[in-house]
Amino acid sequence: ALANLGGLWAMKQPSLSRRLGALTRAVQPRGRLALPPKRRVHAAAAAPVASLGLGHVPKVTYNDGNEQPIIGFGTYKVGFIPASASSAEAAGGSSGDAESRSVSARDCVRQAAEIGYRFFDCAEFYGNENEVGLGLMDSGVPREELFLESKIWTTTIYQGEEAIRKQVDKTLNDLNTDYLDLYCIHWPVPRGKHVEAYLVLEALQKEGKIRSLGLSNYAIEDYKTLMEKATVKPCVNQIEVNPFLYRKKTIDFFEKEGVRIQSYRALRDGKAFDHPIIESIASRHGKTPAQILGRWCVQKGVTYIPKSVRAERMRENAQVFDFELSDFEMDILDDRTSEDSLNTFEQLYRKCLVRDTPLKDENGEWLDRPVTIE
Repeated sequence: ALANLGGLWAMKQPSLSRRLGALTRAVQPRGRLALPPKRRVHAAAAAPVASLGLGHVPKVTYNDGNEQPIIGFGTYKVGFIPASASSAEAAGGSSGDAESRSVSARDCVRQAAEIGYRFFDCAEFYGNENEVGLGLMDSGVPREELFLESKIWTTTIYQGEEAIRKQVDKTLNDLNTDYLDLYCIHWPVPRGKHVEAYLVLEALQKEGKIRSLGLSNYAIEDYKTLMEKATVKPCVNQIEVNPFLYRKKTIDFFEKEGVRIQSYRALRDGKAFDHPIIESIASRHGKTPAQILGRWCVQKGVTYIPKSVRAERMRENAQVFDFELSDFEMDILDDRTSEDSLNTFEQLYRKCLVRDTPLKDENGEWLDRPVTIE
C-alpha cells in the first residue's frame, strides 16, 4: 500500500528537493502491487445531493465589489466539441471527447444545478450556450442565485465591435438572461485586437449588459499592454492552474494587481489521478485524487472550475470544503511543475493567441516576443 505521509513530517532534510525525493521513493509501489486505477475512491461514496450545501461555499470578492463562488461548473466539451479543440486536432480525438458528445449539455447543467453548483463557466467557443441556458431553466434555480460567466472568442475579437456586440446579445439570449455576471476576453489576440475588444466590453458594462469584466489566458505582458488604454481594471484572469502547471510568478503578479485568478484544467483532465504523490496524499485524507487537486486550488484562493458529464463525478469534484491540506503537502504539490510543462504551455499560448483568425497563417511577432511563462 502507499506510504502514510504522516511519518514524513519527521524528516530532517535541509532542502525541499531532498524531502520531495524521499516522498517519491516512499510512495513507489512495492512487490506485485500496481498503481491504483484512476479515480479510485479512498473514502465512502460521494454524499447525496442534499448534503453538499454548495450554496454556502466561500466567495471571492472582485476589485469592483462583486462576488463569485470559489467553485464553478465548467461547460467546455459538454455535449459539444469545438472543431479546433486541442484533442480534436489530434488523430481521432479522445475517449473523453466521445463521452462528452454522447450527453446533452442541457441535462448535465440541470444535474449540476440540482447538485448545488451556482457558478457556470461558459464561452462563445464552447458552442453550447443555448443548451446551458435550457438546462438552467429546467433546474428552476432563480437567476439571482446564479453566477454566469462567458467569454468572447478570437474570431469575434478579430472582427471588431459590431461582431462583439452581436455575440454578447446572442449569449444573453442563449442563457436566458439580461445581464452577465462576468464577461471575459478569451485570448489576447495581437495587433491591438484584444485591447479594442476590451474597450467595447467597457461600453457594454456601462449599458448594463455586463456586471464585471475579465480576462482569460493573459500573460503579464498582455495585461500591461491592455492597461495602457483600459479605464476599467479587469476582475479576473482565467488561466490553467494545477500543481503540474503552477506559474507562481504570473499568479503573484495578478494577485498584487487585484486581479483574481480562476483555474481551468484544475483536475488536469484526469491525467494526474494516478500520480504516486497525489495518490499518497489522497489515501492519507480518505479522499480521491480529484478532491486533492481541487482542494489545493481552493486552498490557494484560486477559483476552482471542475467539469464532468457524470453526476457522481460532479458531486465528488465539489467535496473539497471539509478538509485541509497541510503546509507540507501544499509545498510538495507546489513543486510539481517541470520545465517541460512550462515549455509546452508557451508553445500552446503562442499558437492560441491567433487560433481561428486570419493571423494564424502569418509569421507574426507573437511567435517570438518576450513573454513571462513562469
